[in-house]
Amino acid sequence: MNANDHSRETPRPAHNGRRTFLVAAWMTGTLLSFCVSAISVRALSRTLGIFEFLSLRSLIGVGLVVAIAMYLPGGLRRLTIRRPRLQLVRNSIHWVGQAAWAYGVTLLPLAMVFSLEFTAPIWLAVLAVPFLGERLTTARIGAVVLGIAGILIVLRPGFVPLGLPSIAVLFSAFAFAITAICTKRLTATEGTFAILFWMNVIQLPLNLALSSPDMIFRIEPGQWLAVIGIGVSGVSSHLCLIQAYRHGDATAVVPFDFLRVPLIALVGWQFYGEALDVYVFLGAIVVIAGITWMLISETRRPYRPPGGTSGSP
Repeated sequence: MNANDHSRETPRPAHNGRRTFLVAAWMTGTLLSFCVSAISVRALSRTLGIFEFLSLRSLIGVGLVVAIAMYLPGGLRRLTIRRPRLQLVRNSIHWVGQAAWAYGVTLLPLAMVFSLEFTAPIWLAVLAVPFLGERLTTARIGAVVLGIAGILIVLRPGFVPLGLPSIAVLFSAFAFAITAICTKRLTATEGTFAILFWMNVIQLPLNLALSSPDMIFRIEPGQWLAVIGIGVSGVSSHLCLIQAYRHGDATAVVPFDFLRVPLIALVGWQFYGEALDVYVFLGAIVVIAGITWMLISETRRPYRPPGGTSGSP
């Protein structure tokens, strides 16, 4: 479920203090969106199936993106599609990954889900070699090794049964990495709102096809807040993360993203009585160490034009 660098399109603010404030502000919105999404999934899973609450998310997403685009310069022209085939591939893969992630959220401790999801940047580093022509550096290899070590610490195979929910979340991280590759190519021709709009338009009929026609009538009165939450957070998480990357480099943005694990762990502990598992935190730290090493190494490499691609999920 992850956005990328649009800094090539938007001039960087001159004042570093203002940049830091804007990054922090947008990342706060991102983190809150991720937490709201997870809580909403938990709440709706009591009465709705995975594809049913994802249908609601896509439906609300379409309406929100259209409404926002209409009030911005360019209006609905922002939603113009130029590469429909790549849009279809990207959003189909993202749809499968999103469903796998939602399945994991309904059954696993939230901190474990978010820790395993952090493997997506590592998969992206590997996939960028064959698909984007990037180089497999020592730091990227090290990040992969540390990522695998972190996964083993979190899952502890042999000590804790390795279940389908854990495998589903790991698969979702891999799917999100492929989605990021596709998005990196799409942002050369498509705007942010076009990507968000067509993501929801393509995924809506897929979700509806696997949903029951009576799903609206099974929503309990106390769940309507969760319906709004899953729809709004599905759009706000993408928008906030993209804006954060516009105002700061990866090394400034990603450390804020790391706060997801302790924050969602506290949410799980407070709202669902989930234990604060030391192994989940330790594994997350190992994965994050690998990502940090890779990011620092990337910032020290000489800049090379991206060859017509920029941006991400």
